[in-house]
Amino acid sequence: MSRAASFIPVTAGLALALVASMAGAAMPDGPPPPPGHAWTLSAWSLLPLAAAAILYTAGRVRMRHASAGTRPAHAWRDPLAFTAGMVALGLALVWPLDRYAAYALSAHVAQHLALLAWAPPLLLIARPCAVAAHALPTAATSRLARALGPVGRRAHAQLGGATLVHVGTMWLWHLPAATSATLASEPLHRTMLASVLIAGLWFWSAVLHRLRTHDGGAAGGLVALVTAMMLMGFLGALLTFSPRLLYPAYTDRALLAGLDALRDQQLAGLLMWVPGGLSYLVVGMCLVVALLRKVQRGAADGPAA
Repeated sequence: MSRAASFIPVTAGLALALVASMAGAAMPDGPPPPPGHAWTLSAWSLLPLAAAAILYTAGRVRMRHASAGTRPAHAWRDPLAFTAGMVALGLALVWPLDRYAAYALSAHVAQHLALLAWAPPLLLIARPCAVAAHALPTAATSRLARALGPVGRRAHAQLGGATLVHVGTMWLWHLPAATSATLASEPLHRTMLASVLIAGLWFWSAVLHRLRTHDGGAAGGLVALVTAMMLMGFLGALLTFSPRLLYPAYTDRALLAGLDALRDQQLAGLLMWVPGGLSYLVVGMCLVVALLRKVQRGAADGPAA
């Protein structure tokens, strides 16, 4: 990253530390709601989710009509992946994790994992931008391609920066002071969720780009995945094996939910350590297969040459 780009996260981190040092986590009014009432019906979440679902569905319908009589590539895989990604976003933002994250650190971690490690790869596998383009007028699609195409290419090229932001975002928002600040401020809470999702989308788009292009970048993608897995696993191990509470803001909140705060912290660490690493492991295995195929092609071309 350039010096200007690297200055941005540093400034954001300092600003967050200042806000966190002045904020005290506000307690909820009472115990957590039952599952049937644990909805977060916010326009900030519902409108983007609805717009994405409508554009993707309309794009798939137009693609199917345009390819009448032929079976389009990935006819079932892409819609299934998109649906799974939207379900992950819904669980994180609408029901029930966003409500329960105010009471349990484990729900807070599960929400972050859904936004950082589960929803982004599923959504990107479905190629949502390419599909949604079929739902828009040709002129609008061309203008968007000219405006956003260079941004996407630069984002794909910056795998190191994407990995740094991906891991740094997870660590930053799990500093005890930062967690307390987000519990006390709804705008900061929404900013946190948006930054986690953006960090996830950037990282996974750069990794999956290397899996799709077959241009020798699979090794770099594999290194990025292993790095992210190790650093996030280390954070999970800290939460799991710490003999004391690291998040005082959740002490009384866990009691309201009928939870033991230390055990809830251990559960949060296990979630980050084990289920949180599954998507990295699966995509990493795909990159290993891509590398092996490249080696086999090179071995087959060698004698012929």
